[in-house]
Amino acid sequence: MKFFIDTADLDEIREAQSWGILSGVTTNPSLYAKTGGKLADFEDHMVKICEICDGLPVSAESTAETTEAMIEEAEHLASLAPNIVVKLPVCEASLPATHHLAKEGIRVNMTLVFSAPQALLAARAGARYISPFVGRFDDIAEDGLEQLNTVVTAVKNYSYGYWDEEGGPEIITASVRTPNHVTQAALMGADIATVPFGALKKCVHHPLTDQGLERFAADWAKVTGEAK
Repeated sequence: MKFFIDTADLDEIREAQSWGILSGVTTNPSLYAKTGGKLADFEDHMVKICEICDGLPVSAESTAETTEAMIEEAEHLASLAPNIVVKLPVCEASLPATHHLAKEGIRVNMTLVFSAPQALLAARAGARYISPFVGRFDDIAEDGLEQLNTVVTAVKNYSYGYWDEEGGPEIITASVRTPNHVTQAALMGADIATVPFGALKKCVHHPLTDQGLERFAADWAKVTGEAK
């Protein structure tokens, strides 16, 4: 499984990149707003993320609402850097936009996917990435992992042609909240998990690992005579 980081925070991206585990970045308007970013700085901010990532895919979301406006904004976003992927929400307007952009070689990450039919339509329209959400189902007391499993199984039953040479469309597990979300997504065969930095750090830690480190440190302190 590939790890993307779900953030627009430059410092978080730099740190995740330094770990050597990063395969891409996903952003959205809410994540950019959390950085305190302004509209005038948005494009420069996306370019900075692309530079940090050194060619890895970076999803920048369009806020347009019509097919024509989505295409126009997507083409502009894609022109900012070669590794920009345009994020579009699944809807009637975005499907023809995705179809048009795929024929131009512009990669689309279709987001806000909550069902297998939505995912299949996205794949058929030409989305390079498809982002089913997990945590938001949990928020309404439904099983997000079960829904993810349905999407993964349905999409991987078929080939779609647009991005076969790149191994696409790839499924990005989104709205990840816990290490268990990552584990279950990997077991299902989801291609990617896009993970907030806080949740990514949780994936590094385990109580037994922490206990083991403390024990090793205490025992070594006895050896060195530094034990208190």
